[in-house]
Amino acid sequence: QVQLVESGGGLVQAGGSLTLVCAASSRSFLKINDAGWSRQAPGEPRILIATITSRGIPTTADSVKGRFTISRDDAKNTVSLQMNNLKPEDTAVYYCNANVYTAMSGSNDYWGQGTQVTVSS
Repeated sequence: QVQLVESGGGLVQAGGSLTLVCAASSRSFLKINDAGWSRQAPGEPRILIATITSRGIPTTADSVKGRFTISRDDAKNTVSLQMNNLKPEDTAVYYCNANVYTAMSGSNDYWGQGTQVTVSS
């Protein structure tokens, strides 16, 4: 079984920065294929904001373009989201998701438990 664990959330003032990290772990060998970050504000649906392919090609939603950067470190089995110039409207629970291959289970989709990001004005 694969676990995705997000870290790096917290409270920050508007204009500040945070880096979220999603770490994948398993008892057997694993490889992260495509991955992404989504966020869900209170009373709103979950929205995909950034993706990165297995080859490292990133995409970001217009709402965060130029401020957020997604990256990956395959040696550490991590996917990160660097968030700069944060705004109060970025306040949400941020979730990592990834398609992960393991020798035992093949390729499956997984979600992390989420990490809260709060931006004060």
